[in-house]
Order: sequence, then structure tokens, then C-alpha cells
Amino acid sequence: MAISAGGDNDKPMSDINTTPLVDVMLVLLIIFLIAVPVAIQAIKVKLPNVKYDPTTTKPENVSLSVTTDKEGRCAIYWNMTRVTHAELLDRAVKKLKAEIDRAGGAKNLPVGYELPEAHIRGDVATPYQCIGGAIYTMQMAGFAKVGFISEPPPGESTTRL
Repeated sequence: MAISAGGDNDKPMSDINTTPLVDVMLVLLIIFLIAVPVAIQAIKVKLPNVKYDPTTTKPENVSLSVTTDKEGRCAIYWNMTRVTHAELLDRAVKKLKAEIDRAGGAKNLPVGYELPEAHIRGDVATPYQCIGGAIYTMQMAGFAKVGFISEPPPGESTTRL
């Protein structure tokens, strides 16, 4: 360190001792080099490749359309009939019960028997709470498979089954 002890020079000292500044900067650099890799943690996740799978529509499947009406309220349609959440739950329970009874009852279901699925067509501008409510209602009714119907990306070829 340089200290001016006075002398025959009456001019103020204009030299700055940069050694402490460099020491502090090097210490900070080392701290950041050690801390940054610890702070940046990423969980490696393999995301699925999304491809368009054609949906096989069976007559026993339930087709729902979810959109909003002019007032901004959720509008759920069972095929072409508008239903409330309570009516949706009631219809879904009756549909599932009728399908199970037709197959021989809950205790006599054949191995590999596929219960009906719920297919939801959700409008792009519909809030998620409307679509989520329909999903939740169908799951409460007992539908194990609830899926979405969507359009394939433009230009993608599809094969008809």
C-alpha cells in the first residue's frame, strides 16, 4: 500500500492503489464461479413427441363440446344438447351404468372389456376452468378415459382406418 507521509511535495496524491480492488474482484469472481453451477439445477425430463393419432369413434363413447356462451359462461354440449354440470354428471353416471349392465354387470365384466370413453372438443377461446370442470365431472362419474379431440397440424397427412 502506498501512504503519503508528507514531504517537500505539496501536491495532493492522485495515485489510487488498485490492489485491494483487484483482490475483492478476484474473490467475487471465484465465489460466482463456484455458486452459479449449484444455483442452475435442471431436472432432466424427456418430453413426449406429439404425433397425431386418429381417434376411433365407437358408438358407446361420449362426445362433449365445451365452449362459452355470449355472456362468457361455460357451455357444455352432450352431442348436440346443452347440459349443466349437474345434468352432465347425471347423464354420465347413467350412461356408464347402462354400459356396465349391458356387459353383464360390474362383477361379470369380461377381461379386456373397454368401457366407454369421454371425448372432449374444447374451443380454443374457452377458459380452462370450463374444460377442467367437464373433465372433473366425467371423472367423478367414473369415466377412466377422458381425452381431447383436436385438429392435426396443417400439412400433416393422416391415414383413415
